[in-house]
Amino acid sequence: MRKKLTRAVLVAAAVFALAGCGKKNDKKENTTAQTTTEATTEATTEATSEDTALDTTEATTEEASDSDASTENDKIADSSETVEAEAVTDANMTPITADMLKDGEYDITVNSSSSMFNITAAKLTVADGKLSVVMTMGGKGYLYVFIGNPEEAVAASEDSYIPFVENEAGEHTFTVEIPSLDSEVKCAAFSKKKEKWYDRSLCFNSSNLPLEAFRDDALSTAAKLGLADGKYTAEVNLEGGSGRALVASPAEIEVKDGVIYATLKWSSSNYDYMIVDGEKLEAEIIDDASTFTIKVPAFDYRLSVVADTTAMSKPHEIEYSLKFDSTSIK
Repeated sequence: MRKKLTRAVLVAAAVFALAGCGKKNDKKENTTAQTTTEATTEATTEATSEDTALDTTEATTEEASDSDASTENDKIADSSETVEAEAVTDANMTPITADMLKDGEYDITVNSSSSMFNITAAKLTVADGKLSVVMTMGGKGYLYVFIGNPEEAVAASEDSYIPFVENEAGEHTFTVEIPSLDSEVKCAAFSKKKEKWYDRSLCFNSSNLPLEAFRDDALSTAAKLGLADGKYTAEVNLEGGSGRALVASPAEIEVKDGVIYATLKWSSSNYDYMIVDGEKLEAEIIDDASTFTIKVPAFDYRLSVVADTTAMSKPHEIEYSLKFDSTSIK
């Protein structure tokens, strides 16, 4: 609009200049009028033509931009095409980075936010200060994965996509590099059937790592914390199961010959045994609570355990994780 007003002013000025000031003879006036009319027509035509060209260019650019955005959106699955995402981390988790682990290969588990992205096995490799994982999939529905969200995957070049590799058993595997264990990792997965990127969240668990996988200076042992043999208390966090079970916190702690033991009291008497580090422990019922004395490898360490409950129609083993907080030791 501003451009059109400017051109109108210029046209008016041209008319005024051509018309001149004072009296003119008829012949000159006719000539002037004709010239003025031609100039006005030419200027108006030029302005209209230029405005039309500008409007067409702007419209074409906007349409192209909208088309590009539409094309990108078509490559991303929307909420109507996905199930509700499940949480993959819990309060017991503290990121475990490569500098906390010894070089080697370890079997781990992976939490996925979607049952459609099912990881049946995972092999962690720690080397050169990096963490890489070979994920074995439960199906063959995905062609690529990308560490990041779907929007980033669409914007990225194809050579940054991670293609599947078929192993000897004919299963699809993806090898990914991750920043840490026990933290949420965003992952976009490209569906073979839908030809769209799906938003996934993964958590690569440290709870199955053997104690020997950790560097000595990465664990909060009694020796590292300077705890002499004796009795203490410490806050304990429990995660897993339905969330209805509780353990008493703070828990009673005893250090014997540098080894940490904790007395774990459940909120019910329905737990008849626990499995801790492969050892089966029978419950002692104290004050109507299932009570166990367990060995704790270290404080601030996510200890994976199994507890068997008899509260259901038949006994059922449930996986939990425990973490004893070193900052709360008294």
